[in-house]
Amino acid sequence: MDVNASSAWTDSGIDVSPGDKVTISSEGALTILGASVTADGMSRSWSDVIRSLPVNSAGAGALIARIGNDPAVVPFLVGAKKEFTVNRPGRLFLGVNHGANESFDGAFKTSIQVTHADKTAGAKVAECKFDDALFNKIPRRVSDQSGGVGDMVNFLMVGPEAAVKDAFASAGWVMVDRTKQEAAIHAVLATIQKQAYVEMPMSELYLFGRPQDYGFARAEPIAVVQQRHHLRVWKAPFQYDRQDVWVGAATHDIGFEKDQRNNGVTHKIDPNVDSEREFVRSSLTEGGGVIADTYVLPKDPVQDAKTATGGSFHSDGRVLIMQLRAASTPTDAAAR
Repeated sequence: MDVNASSAWTDSGIDVSPGDKVTISSEGALTILGASVTADGMSRSWSDVIRSLPVNSAGAGALIARIGNDPAVVPFLVGAKKEFTVNRPGRLFLGVNHGANESFDGAFKTSIQVTHADKTAGAKVAECKFDDALFNKIPRRVSDQSGGVGDMVNFLMVGPEAAVKDAFASAGWVMVDRTKQEAAIHAVLATIQKQAYVEMPMSELYLFGRPQDYGFARAEPIAVVQQRHHLRVWKAPFQYDRQDVWVGAATHDIGFEKDQRNNGVTHKIDPNVDSEREFVRSSLTEGGGVIADTYVLPKDPVQDAKTATGGSFHSDGRVLIMQLRAASTPTDAAAR
């Protein structure tokens, strides 16, 4: 099939399922400003550090793909050839990695081979349940260093640490830097390597008497200072069904406002925190990291409250619980 540079996405007409083996190869070249560009894309330049592309880590003009149409789906680089194992069901789309204001001419001639997984195996769907007694061990809200209560706990994950990292990586989230010093070094290295820096640190909040174990964010390079999806997760001091439990608080930064504690400037979050909870669910599910999920309404739900900095937020009070898929191999994870 031809993948035309003038089309946002080209529908392959192929529906894939978990376990399917896919090989995509391409030939031909595109043209931009008189230069010929292969499916591997242009060499990255300094301007790529502050631009937004469908796949920010790849060069402009590269052949890319995505599985499904959900806005939370993360496209991935195909290049001249890529082999991968599918981890979520959906329609396969192919496209060209370029910004909204860029114009390429031409098309890639692309071949797609799919070896379907054995459907007779009858994979068992995991049940995602949670015992009320365990749920009662989890605080409803996180706090700042001085003990001021803030963001609500709005999701839980069940699975090993490797599965947590893999789920977020596959869904396009990055692990943020922990300190300003770490951020400075990382930003310099990213610039030298002509990669966008989106791992800006977030403040430490507390649950179970300690700061978050991990912080994850998802943002466009240019907008990351002001707007980004971000969350914090803590490993719970107990297990469920002999599996680790990870407790999370997710919010969406949409701008700036006054910090009511010290009259400084802090990030303003979208007051409808349920929309961020749903973005977490959608992105991790579309990334293939979640095999089952459910919602629980605690006996003492958080529905109208304020953050530690004084901003208001509201919720239906439900907490999302997700059963994670076992961590993938590096090759499979990179394919999503």
